[in-house]
Amino acid sequence: MAKESSFDVVSTVDMQEVDNAFQQAKKELAQRYDLKDSGAEIALDKAKQALTVSAPSDFVARQVIDVIGSKLVKRGIDLAAVKWGDPQPAAGQSVRQSASIVDGIDKDTAGRINKDIKATKLKVKVQIEGDKLRVSSASRDTLQEVIAFLKGQDYGQPLQYVNYR
Repeated sequence: MAKESSFDVVSTVDMQEVDNAFQQAKKELAQRYDLKDSGAEIALDKAKQALTVSAPSDFVARQVIDVIGSKLVKRGIDLAAVKWGDPQPAAGQSVRQSASIVDGIDKDTAGRINKDIKATKLKVKVQIEGDKLRVSSASRDTLQEVIAFLKGQDYGQPLQYVNYR
């Protein structure tokens, strides 16, 4: 009997890299001539894994979000991991926009991934273990096919494939 091979499907974000990108974006806001005295601010709550942008107008808020996005990309963070909410009116004419950082696969998405893998009719077993999925099979080639299939799908968040053995 051949030994079973497996890998885990996870969705993780390195919060230290998010913090580094946040610090760089904050520094750029203080130095950029068009944003320097605009009154725009950004805040990071590591515990809640949330970013908040406060700006005097929607246009400035979008510029700040673009700055944050560029810093995140340079740090290797997939922008699909950051879910921006709708702009909320704040005091005066200002706007506030919040974003949550997706970390882990929720039950609905895990179920969708499981169903999609089963629909491929490949001989694999899929187990949902909290916020990750374990895919196992006797054939490593079959596992490679599953990884290639999942890379072609869009689940609204970045997926990583770890513990391949």
